[in-house]
Formats: sequence, structure tokens, C-alpha cells
Amino acid sequence: MQTSVILSILPLFIATASTTPSATGRGTPLEAKNMLAKAVSHYETVGRDRALADFTAKAVPFNDRDLYVVCIGPDRRITASGGFPEYVGLSADVFLRDADGNSIAQKGWDLAMLKGQGEIVYNWFNPATLFIEKKITFFAHTGDEVCGVGAYDPL
Repeated sequence: MQTSVILSILPLFIATASTTPSATGRGTPLEAKNMLAKAVSHYETVGRDRALADFTAKAVPFNDRDLYVVCIGPDRRITASGGFPEYVGLSADVFLRDADGNSIAQKGWDLAMLKGQGEIVYNWFNPATLFIEKKITFFAHTGDEVCGVGAYDPL
């Protein structure tokens, strides 16, 4: 099952590689953390529906190079994704799994619900380099959602 999910989404990642920034155009963990703070503020200011629409529409400042906002609803479905809008409405537990098969959605949800915010580090497929790389994602609980923004480890 796990392998079939990874294999089924691998072509999507490869197809986006040509439009994904190169390694030199990467966002940093600090920029990811700052983007998440802006996203939470935006959510609280304009409300759930408008914020989720803006995040998915890749509105500035919620999409920059390889940084984007992803949100998970209480039913554990993806409610916004500036990186992969086609995932909105799908199970976060299925589509947000690291390269080792662990649910990033579960870890991010649990962390944000317990502490309000936090970060996790994991291995993730980078469509720009076509390699598995370390990634850090910052999560925060806002409204009914848990939202996150991740960046590849600058090494």
C-alpha cells in the first residue's frame, strides 16, 4: 500500500520538477517559519474560507520559490495546498507521508494541537533535485486547521 501511494504520486512530483526552483532558489527554514506566521495572521484576519483559497491560489506572500502553505482540517483532509492544489480534499494521512512512510500530517497535527505550534524534521522527495532530502516543516494551529510551511535543510 505504502509503495503504491508513493509510486502513484511520483509522476506528479517529477512533472513539477521543471517548474520547481533549483537548489539555488530554495527557501530557507527561517523564511518558511516567517511565511507560516504570515499565513496564521492572514487566516485570523480574513477568515477561514478566504485564507484557504489564498493559500491554494499561490497568492503572495504564501508562495515563494519552493515554499508554500499547506493546511489540514479536523477531518484530516487537506484544506489548502499552494504546492499541490490538486490534493485539496484528499486525505492528508495518505498524501503527506515522508520518504520513510511516516505520516507528516499525523505528526504535524498532533504537535500543533498539543503545543499550538512546532516543527518536525523528516526525509522528503525533492522534485527539483529528484533526491530524498532532509526537510523541516513548521506547523501551527489556527482556527479549525493545522497549517504548515516547510523548507529543505540547507545542508
